[in-house]
Amino acid sequence: MRVAVEILTGTLFYIQVGDDATVADLKKEIEAQQKLPQDRLILFLDNKQNHLINEEGDGASLVDCGVRDGSHIYLFFDPLDTDEPSSHS
Repeated sequence: MRVAVEILTGTLFYIQVGDDATVADLKKEIEAQQKLPQDRLILFLDNKQNHLINEEGDGASLVDCGVRDGSHIYLFFDPLDTDEPSSHS
């Protein structure tokens, strides 16, 4: 299946994955194509419920998450850990 992925900056790109692909497979493809760290990716499916794809876990199949050929997915980033002391002191 082919899905459209949009980053908040407005960048739109397409990812091709198998019909039996998992959330982890999609994240790996995004990382390979866009050089974005897969462990920080948060994916939302653009449908009537604006479904958070990640809540089922990375092992869930995309189809079980509601993703279909031609689906539009919004990509967000998990912020970096900010517990470290600031170097701007």
